[in-house]
Amino acid sequence: MGLTIGVDIGGTKIAAGVVDEEGAILETSTVPTPSTADGVIDAIAEAVRTVSTGHEIEAVGIGAAGYVDDKRATVLFAPNIKWRSEPLKDKVEQRVGLPVVVENDANAAAWGEYRFGAGQGHDDVVCITLGTGLGGGIIIGGKLHRGRFGVAAEFGHVRVVPDGLLCGCGSQGCWEQYASGRALVRYARQRANATPENAKTLLALGDGTPEGIEGRHISQAARQGCPVAVDSFRELARWAGAGLADLASLFDPSAFIVGGGVSDEGDLVLEPIRKSFRRWLVGSQWRPHAQVLAAQLGGRAGLVGAADLARQG
Repeated sequence: MGLTIGVDIGGTKIAAGVVDEEGAILETSTVPTPSTADGVIDAIAEAVRTVSTGHEIEAVGIGAAGYVDDKRATVLFAPNIKWRSEPLKDKVEQRVGLPVVVENDANAAAWGEYRFGAGQGHDDVVCITLGTGLGGGIIIGGKLHRGRFGVAAEFGHVRVVPDGLLCGCGSQGCWEQYASGRALVRYARQRANATPENAKTLLALGDGTPEGIEGRHISQAARQGCPVAVDSFRELARWAGAGLADLASLFDPSAFIVGGGVSDEGDLVLEPIRKSFRRWLVGSQWRPHAQVLAAQLGGRAGLVGAADLARQG
């Protein structure tokens, strides 16, 4: 199969791109993400039509946040768009006149990294995305593992602390409450409130109060050696690495790939994650260790992965 289009539905924008068989993006288009469910479908169709011009397109892959059914056709539930049992495949196919495959956005990103990014050369890979929340994807034996009902790898909602922090999903103690961009901000604000003398650099980057601290401030302050910012990254990494150790007991991959906005800080977060992973890995001294790798495709992973999954059919 030749050219396909990948669509990545984000909270503020919808990106579509023409992708070739080598994972190269030939052309892209972005449109704002509408506030209504029907508006999102219109925007997807508009973006696909825009990038299709001048290309012979064979299929479209869509990465959507939420639960996607086993047929890769229906969004069973989306947290940020009011989709409930939404027949997204049929609706978009009717608009664009091309075959459509729908996939969870984290699964699509994991597939993109496996095929064209950090996962190349590995047949068994587990990916986590450390963004606002925590997502994931599983490749076993070179195949994307979706589970019987299509909703596997929702790692962010594995409970790691019984009766812990309340999660947006309605449960308590979910992993993403302790290892995510949102958790990082909480750690920094708590530490800045407790020891403001150690957070002077961090506080100065915001409005001077712990409540004014944002993720970008923590990254900048950590690069300048601010103790509170560095400790906040270490706390996130401690939880992330411990979770990877648990996943190693479940899946025994040859590599973990860490993506998402938090991972953009490189070894500032990745080295502590690796250390925590080794610390909590059961039988660590007696077994091979999976590599813990940084994602390579960045924000392109979901689009590229969705396009390639459409090519796979």
